[in-house]
Amino acid sequence: MLALPHMSGGDLALSIALGIGLAAAVGLRVFLPMLVVSIAAYTGHLTLGSGFAWLATPGALLMLSVAALLEILAYYIPGLDNLLDTIATPAALIAGTVVSAAVMTDLPPILKWTTAVIAGGGAAGLTQGLTSLLRAKSTLMTGGLGNHVVASGELGGALLLSLLALAAPLLAVALVALFCWVAVRFARRLLRKDRAAGPGSTPPPALPRGSG
Repeated sequence: MLALPHMSGGDLALSIALGIGLAAAVGLRVFLPMLVVSIAAYTGHLTLGSGFAWLATPGALLMLSVAALLEILAYYIPGLDNLLDTIATPAALIAGTVVSAAVMTDLPPILKWTTAVIAGGGAAGLTQGLTSLLRAKSTLMTGGLGNHVVASGELGGALLLSLLALAAPLLAVALVALFCWVAVRFARRLLRKDRAAGPGSTPPPALPRGSG
């Protein structure tokens, strides 16, 4: 039998919600949410699970700060942002799993990692996939000129979601659900427009002019 942690159902839900919220933020920016977790743990505002104490070290703070800054700047370079999406997708899955496992304390290892992989990695992959699609459509529709808006939205969303996950985990999960619902509807609308304007579509025939 699996030994369950000595914590209430509410505490367990908050712990899982915290992991999911941070993982979803990782899908927007890989290193920024990890930096937020590192700062919170280093200053004593967040307790990390066993095996993740390295996140609260000065070395981790320095490396994550440099990585987050480089990632933020790189997404404002046309062309490089789309290339980064291909790299960020697998990186977000791994980072989302790690950061969610790091904050899910007092859970048995098998339950922690199963939840981290499915919920944490899944949340990171979902937000990363949706924003990558939005950036790809922005590149096609604006020639990359509108990608700065997408990058700014991702940056603000990653920071807001990371801080909200620490302060109100359940609210952060609700915000993630709302974002995914809106993004999926928007993506479906774009796909419908693409099919309607596809190469097989023909313009309607012109009406014949009257003889008089």
